[in-house]
Amino acid sequence: MEFIRTSVGRLRLLGIVEGVSMLLLVFVAMPLKYLAGQPEMVRLVGSVHGGLFILLVLYALYVGYEKGWNFWKITVWILIGSVFPFGPFVVDHKLLKGRH
Repeated sequence: MEFIRTSVGRLRLLGIVEGVSMLLLVFVAMPLKYLAGQPEMVRLVGSVHGGLFILLVLYALYVGYEKGWNFWKITVWILIGSVFPFGPFVVDHKLLKGRH
């Protein structure tokens, strides 16, 4: 839990949690809705994912400002990565790891 002591570590953790919520939405909740006729999971997981996405966007902007990151090189890639499945994991590995 050492990494959550820094703002970048917390951003990485939030990105991973948001990425997992997206994967649950896309690969579990949506198939349940469309293949099994159970829309409840999409409502639940979608709401959680939406909240996490908003938190990630706001916190990425904050950390980018706090760290003085080049907005286009780092912060925008975090935001773009959060829109695609597996994107947060790629961003974490390629951009955030080692930036504490």
